[in-house]
Amino acid sequence: MARQLDSATRDALVERVRFYRDLGLTEFYRRPVDLNAEAAVAVEEPVAALVAEAEQDESQRLQTETFLEDQPIPPRKPFPAAPEVAAAVPAADRAAALQMIRDEMGDCTRCALHTGRNKLVFGDGDANARLMFVGEGPGADEDAQGLPFVGRAGQLLNNMIAAMGLKREEVYIANVVKCRPPGNRTPEPEEANTCSPFLFRQIDVVRPQVLVALGATAATYLLGHRQPLAGLRGRVHPFRGMQLIVTYHPAYLLRDPRQKKEAWADLQIAMRELGLQAPKAGSSR
Repeated sequence: MARQLDSATRDALVERVRFYRDLGLTEFYRRPVDLNAEAAVAVEEPVAALVAEAEQDESQRLQTETFLEDQPIPPRKPFPAAPEVAAAVPAADRAAALQMIRDEMGDCTRCALHTGRNKLVFGDGDANARLMFVGEGPGADEDAQGLPFVGRAGQLLNNMIAAMGLKREEVYIANVVKCRPPGNRTPEPEEANTCSPFLFRQIDVVRPQVLVALGATAATYLLGHRQPLAGLRGRVHPFRGMQLIVTYHPAYLLRDPRQKKEAWADLQIAMRELGLQAPKAGSSR
């Protein structure tokens, strides 16, 4: 019989699975257990219990796909086609055009996320920015303030922007979904697909030269297909007449600071596309 997990072990395991999700690993399989070997049973049974609970918890809290043992893998549903690129908006009218999109969203109740939100988090920054960042969704701090990336992950993003030689007010920042998912879980496909058309309209209004997708969820819904970050990072993706670059989400970098060097390499690609040079140490803009 599988053993019961204490709350600390379960939370640690869920955090580990969340860590794997940020790497782009969203499918988990149990390896076969040799029931004829008593030693194997003794080792594998608690492992199987851990994996089973992780899968169940992950389905609820992170909304990743779960595959059950000895069952065929169902085909993935295709992503909805991205909307056609809208006509360019004159630079002088872009702030007003963004406000029109926000007004159209109103007190949005288009998906279930509205039931638990405090404030809708639309976007923030320069409507004429050459650089735009897209994340996954608001967290607790963002939900309280109504602005994207204002918590610990937002402070790190601010530092990343400064390292590029820019100020936060010179870029534009938005998320795939505009309302906080419960427990900061990954948005469900229905939620993301409901909200993403507004994101595409924001992108088409701002028309940044470079768009940076922060994390696997943003990359998935922008590019329209699921792929591990390792296969998306390190190169430029043509996207709606602009250049898209994929890197780690700042929240992931807080959990694994060792990857900051890799994220900086991604941002340097964006800098090359923008013709930017990092400020020298001790200099101020």
